[in-house]
Amino acid sequence: EMSAKGLAMTDYSWCRYVFSETPANQYLYRIELLEQMPTHPESQAYLRFLEENGVEHVASYLRWVYLRKPASEGAFDLYTDIDSKIKHYQRIHLLWVTLMIVEFFAGASNLGVGIANLTLNGQLGNFTNSNFILGSMTTALGVLFLAMDLPLLRKIRKLKKEKTIRE
Repeated sequence: EMSAKGLAMTDYSWCRYVFSETPANQYLYRIELLEQMPTHPESQAYLRFLEENGVEHVASYLRWVYLRKPASEGAFDLYTDIDSKIKHYQRIHLLWVTLMIVEFFAGASNLGVGIANLTLNGQLGNFTNSNFILGSMTTALGVLFLAMDLPLLRKIRKLKKEKTIRE
């Protein structure tokens, strides 16, 4: 979207994107979740392989890498076969599910402490409202991760079904 406005992404760090002016639609972008951190030798070898094939590594954040390729070189697909697409989506699915479980656990724990403190008439301390607020927020984050994961599950199922049809 930003490329269409004549802006090229040059860097990323947590919630901060950096852009520079370029001709509109100069680059195509992809984001990928690596199996290992970008500093891991396997990831470094993979990123070198991509660069040898005209793909520029723009930025990294944790295991996420931001990649681009000049639009003039044509389509930019990181995964061309069904198995690699499934594997990529399953990596992201595992991340979302893990974060969702952590958030739901934190939410349930905080709501449980808040309810317990209400039934004990505040004997545990004066933090019941904080527990309810924090519990609600973390539960909402869990729901957000669930909502992010559902389209991935649909893609994975669709690709697996397509794979069985082709085999």
